[in-house]
Amino acid sequence: MPLPARRSLAAVTAAGLLSLGLVACGSGEDDAADPGKPGDKTITVYSGRNEALVKPLIDKFSQQSGITVKTRYATTAQLAAQLVEEGGKSPADAFFAQDAGALGAVAKRDMFAPLPAANLEKVPQTYRARNGQWVGVSARARVLAYNADAVPAAELPKSVFELTDPKWKGKLGVAPTNASFQAFVTAIRVQHGDQKAKDFLAGLKANEPQIRDNNVKIVEDVDRGAIPVGLVNHYYVGEVAKEKGTTPDGLKVKLHFFPGGDTGALVNVAGVGVLKRSAEDPDTRAFVDYLLGADAQRYFAEQTFEYPVVAGVPAPAGVPPLADLDTPEIDLNDLDTLDVTIGLIKDSGLVP
Repeated sequence: MPLPARRSLAAVTAAGLLSLGLVACGSGEDDAADPGKPGDKTITVYSGRNEALVKPLIDKFSQQSGITVKTRYATTAQLAAQLVEEGGKSPADAFFAQDAGALGAVAKRDMFAPLPAANLEKVPQTYRARNGQWVGVSARARVLAYNADAVPAAELPKSVFELTDPKWKGKLGVAPTNASFQAFVTAIRVQHGDQKAKDFLAGLKANEPQIRDNNVKIVEDVDRGAIPVGLVNHYYVGEVAKEKGTTPDGLKVKLHFFPGGDTGALVNVAGVGVLKRSAEDPDTRAFVDYLLGADAQRYFAEQTFEYPVVAGVPAPAGVPPLADLDTPEIDLNDLDTLDVTIGLIKDSGLVP
């Protein structure tokens, strides 16, 4: 359908978000077209989390609660764009997103309802919205995955910005269409300004990086020695080890946590926001409660190898405690300019 000559901010944002991926019409158990009614024991969730990672958790919620979850799966950026396009007509009750930036981008359009204090108070302020409109449910650290046979630990970069050095030409795997990479670039913009982000992206492009569709492919290729290093989230090493029937110690790929508060050590969250029309829906509230409960928090630590964000649940094995990470001083609430970041990534040439 043709757009009017003077497009709304929402339409411009949606176009920018969609430009890095396929049309946002994800897949799932249901096409999620029916908005349903409050308390009808059915909710619609737009999930930017990978289906293989979270479907078992959502299924368990349904089994325990008796609430049917109609899930639409796509990338977080695609679903954020879809929510912006749909506006108040969206059938979604909740947005289960891969990163805080996308949640913030939707919250800026005044589409989320404030969450109950009982939900918010379970999670440290660092990992929730200032205005209470979204809350983190699990955390992940940005790391450099490296092949221990190809790169001695003493030669690992002290800063992510060193990866633009010619010594890394052709050796670095990146996934520029992935939400976590986009959030990381947004963090560079927040901490150092747009020009620094442009320079970094240009440096990566000049270094002929190995482009992959997602973090799993990067970790798999680093493990088998196809590429020496890759920028990913920490938990994908655990995922690949699980797929191979081993532990992270049994892989060649290892994790390098950037020191000194480097932007490359960003800790982001997967989180959830509730659409305004579902603010009083007991079924949607039950879903948020479940994600912040002990069962789901243990699932994140033990099955997806993410950091739990609720006190009392142990961190995943084989990684430093969340409190011990030397993270950059970046407010996750400031990662909400996703459309600008996507424009910079497109302009860099990392995405055709």
